[in-house]
Amino acid sequence: MLDKFQELINDEKPVLIDFFATWCGPCQAMAPVLEQVKEEIGDQARVVKIDVDKFGQIAQEYQISSVPTFMIFKKGEAVWRHSGTAPKSELVKLLQANAG
Repeated sequence: MLDKFQELINDEKPVLIDFFATWCGPCQAMAPVLEQVKEEIGDQARVVKIDVDKFGQIAQEYQISSVPTFMIFKKGEAVWRHSGTAPKSELVKLLQANAG
């Protein structure tokens, strides 16, 4: 799975990863926000959710200690990281800034 994840984040387009857990209230609150981000960003970037309970190896690799944690990767490099909820406008702005 880690190989597939590496493949995913090596994209030319920015990839927003949402490290979440099904039992996490703030994570559930962010789900509709991420859908809106996807709609607004279109094909400029990708939004991917990673369940830390199912993919513990990936969470461990990126030192995810709290959920939700958001990371933006571009060409395999982490360019932004944030723990906790985030407003849609900030996520869209960051993705657009990294899409250029």
